[in-house]
Amino acid sequence: MKKRARILFINEAAKFSFESLKKGNGFERRLHESIGKALEKISRDAFCGIQIPKKLFLREYVLKHDIGNLWKYNIPSGWRLIYTITSDGEAEIIAVILDWFSHKEYERKFRY
Repeated sequence: MKKRARILFINEAAKFSFESLKKGNGFERRLHESIGKALEKISRDAFCGIQIPKKLFLREYVLKHDIGNLWKYNIPSGWRLIYTITSDGEAEIIAVILDWFSHKEYERKFRY
């Protein structure tokens, strides 16, 4: 069952970084477009990504953001979008964007 979600960034710096891609070089503009498409899909179905097992959570996410779940969404060109799902205490589901990085950096961070 698809669950709609409101999209938020973990902080203003992450939102600014995403918006900055739009003004960058050709690769950065394409990455911005790919992330934008991923955000649209996640907003239509918060659970469309791949759930990351708890044993693989990055310690920094757990300590800094107190997450209880972690998801990745594969973006074209080998990039990964990392997000967590929460709620507003009412009925609204919120997908919080934590990070995005290349496949190589993803493998290094998550020790694959």
